[in-house]
Order: sequence, then C-alpha cells, then structure tokens
Amino acid sequence: MSEVPDVQVRRIYDDPAEDDGIRVLVDRRWPRGVSKARAALDEWCTDVAPSDELRKWYGHAPDKFDEFKASYLEELEDPQRAAALRHLRAMTSHDRLTVLTATKNVPISQAAVLAELLRA
Repeated sequence: MSEVPDVQVRRIYDDPAEDDGIRVLVDRRWPRGVSKARAALDEWCTDVAPSDELRKWYGHAPDKFDEFKASYLEELEDPQRAAALRHLRAMTSHDRLTVLTATKNVPISQAAVLAELLRA
C-alpha cells in the first residue's frame, strides 16, 4: 500500500514555516506586496495555474467552485500543464510539498484542487 503524499496548502502571505518542505507558488501572477526573499520559494510553477480566462470567470465565487474545478481539471490535461503537474507530483516523493497561493479563500482555490490531486 502506498503512502499518501504530504501536501499542504498555504497562503503566500503567511510567514514561511520550518516544516513547509518544498515551497511552490502555483499562481499565474506574482502576489502583490510579497518580495521574492520573503516568499522563500523553491519554485514558481505558473504552468500549472488556471488560464487567465478561467481565473477571471471564476473570481473565487463559492457558488462557481464545482464548475471551476471541473474546467480546471480539463485544463490540466493540456500537455504543458500535465507535465507541470507531473513535476509537482515528483516533488512529493522527496519531501513535504507546500502549495502556495495568494487567494484569500484557500479551500476553494486552484491550490486546493492541486493538493487533492497530488494526494490521490
């Protein structure tokens, strides 16, 4: 029986924690007011982020989350995005992976969708 990958989701605005492991930002745009030094990133993986069109349509409206998730999962089938997802999955075999996003409502973000996929 295989072990569930250790993936957590946090906001990029939270201070880095010692137990974050590998820190990866999964937003397409750089978060306002966060310096690269403060972010303490190991990687910024824009290829796994939702398209601008999907992100703008969604607007983090809770009532649109299910439709957003379905559309985002379809987008992740694109070869470039699928490769980025495989890259993230490979990271989980080495250490805890902390997926970072700037959104205020983390449970209904693309980072939460990614974490669920990576733990599966």
